Amino acid sequence: MVKLMVDSASDINAKEAEELGVILLPMIVGFGEEEYLDGVDLLPTQFYEKLIEGDELPKTSQISPFRFEEAFEKATADGSELVVVTISSKLSGTYAAAVQASEKFGGKVSVVDSMNACIGERLLLQYALRLQKEEKTGAEIKAELDRVKEKVNVMALVNTLEYLKKGGRVSKAVAFAGELLSIKPVVAVVEGEVKLIGKALGSKKGNNLLNTLVAKKGGIDFSMPYGVVWSGLNDSMLQKYLKDSEALWKGQTENVPAYLIGSTIGTHVGPGAIGVAFFEK
Repeated sequence: MVKLMVDSASDINAKEAEELGVILLPMIVGFGEEEYLDGVDLLPTQFYEKLIEGDELPKTSQISPFRFEEAFEKATADGSELVVVTISSKLSGTYAAAVQASEKFGGKVSVVDSMNACIGERLLLQYALRLQKEEKTGAEIKAELDRVKEKVNVMALVNTLEYLKKGGRVSKAVAFAGELLSIKPVVAVVEGEVKLIGKALGSKKGNNLLNTLVAKKGGIDFSMPYGVVWSGLNDSMLQKYLKDSEALWKGQTENVPAYLIGSTIGTHVGPGAIGVAFFEK
């Protein structure tokens, strides 16, 4: 039997993990002196309320080798194999900590560096669930995830530069000019890192730019997991994007899965971001 484990940077919360039959290992998010277990006692809506109210950005702590070791011990006690999907090694030390902990389990624990975060990590986990149902071994699941992970694309239109400025990812001058001109940056996960890949004037042009970038990647492989994401306390920007990008989905799917971005990426993009994630054809 193969079990699956994922960290909370995937934006899968405790309730959802239970429904999926997946083991969730939450990261710790700190707002000043207060610490929360991401996806357990801090859900995205609560996170955005605190983010909008606060002056300082929250801090996310990587999962330690000790916490991984404890979780691996529990998961493999019945003789099961375990496949662990983690946030990109370029964004956190969590992957390295999982690999370090796995070395004590004699090949029973396989660790996959998603080279992604948020919905990108989620899509990889959703594909792993499919492979689990096909009764693949832990080694087979890891090999297949490592093979396809480069095809996962995550692109997002950011509504405000304020949080990228606070996090030191853009300068104060760039942020000021951007807000003045209503420039909407497009960020993507590129080779495991969050990078600025374009910018547009206003949200309508931004939505069109997102769709152009999807087309440049050869379009969406609808036989694989896909979805859209949004950040903040309401999904009005997402609904607008779905309307503007109707041609992407028409005739392919009746329902586009939508997920709320959690703390790991939400810290940097702030409220009002929308994004699309898919395996390229």
